[in-house]
Amino acid sequence: MFKTLGQLLLGSIFIVGGAGTFAEPGGRVKMVEAAGVPQARQATILNGVVMTAAGSTLAAGILPKLSATALLGSLTATTVVGHPFWKEENPASRANQQIQFLKNLSLIGGLLLVLAGKND
Repeated sequence: MFKTLGQLLLGSIFIVGGAGTFAEPGGRVKMVEAAGVPQARQATILNGVVMTAAGSTLAAGILPKLSATALLGSLTATTVVGHPFWKEENPASRANQQIQFLKNLSLIGGLLLVLAGKND
């Protein structure tokens, strides 16, 4: 029961965040461009699709290890490109970006736990 609930809760942030990114890439595209990623708009939308799809399958308990692997790849890139707190000069912005960076590291930890789990 805890494993199922954990996967559902872990998947939910990717479903909501990914759907938002897919539907309205907005300012994220500029951050991706600034990081030097080619075809930034398409890359941003693709990232949203991956997060939504893999988050949904993780939440549903369908291929959880494959889902976690896809999310790890997507989230690692998102964390580095989207929350470079070390570049922020404004203390409040730096603190906010650092919190988001650390939140993503925590999510990465949760995904690693999914990968480390035994198949039931």
